[in-house]
Amino acid sequence: MNDVSKLSDTIKPKSDQLNADDLLAGAITVQITAVERGNNEQPIRIRVGGGYQPYYPCKSMRRVMIAAWGDDGRQWVGKRLELYADPEVAFGGVKVGGIRIRKMSGIDGPQTFMLTATRGKKSAFKVSPLTDEAPATASPYWPQDKFAAALASIAGKLQSGERTVAAAVEWFEKKAPLTSAQKLEVEAAAKSAITTTDDDGQF
Repeated sequence: MNDVSKLSDTIKPKSDQLNADDLLAGAITVQITAVERGNNEQPIRIRVGGGYQPYYPCKSMRRVMIAAWGDDGRQWVGKRLELYADPEVAFGGVKVGGIRIRKMSGIDGPQTFMLTATRGKKSAFKVSPLTDEAPATASPYWPQDKFAAALASIAGKLQSGERTVAAAVEWFEKKAPLTSAQKLEVEAAAKSAITTTDDDGQF
């Protein structure tokens, strides 16, 4: 491939989450496909369409979304965000950059939130309504053809017991979530040990 008409793909950082560096080429509009619990440091994982990695909002952006949409994450699915890289975001007194929300669907008009900027000091943060049509989004799940090929490549390990079903599912979902049907296929692959018989029926 020698297409140089768009080079932003060459500066994407290798990561399992959306980073501010991903947005250096410009803001993106995404649609939420799932909201999940994350970890202690990043308690909310938001899966989005469009082929992007999950978005882990910082505490300030979580406050914005909860204030605007309520604290039931199930109600966030289907809503849209315009995200951008803010170079002024600081951590430990050093500007490191971060992801901020510029626009949101599901709000009637511009909203202003008072967010903590530094210890003991708050600043106004404004968000505009996102009223344009939802962008076309790719499925967040494993494409079936790629899933089938990947499953075939590890089937031997599943059948020999070298890899458990749980470990296989975890391996898959580090890259993209599995559908319920795909999880059942992993379980089936682990149980379908290949056996052959002689003409007399003996193994």
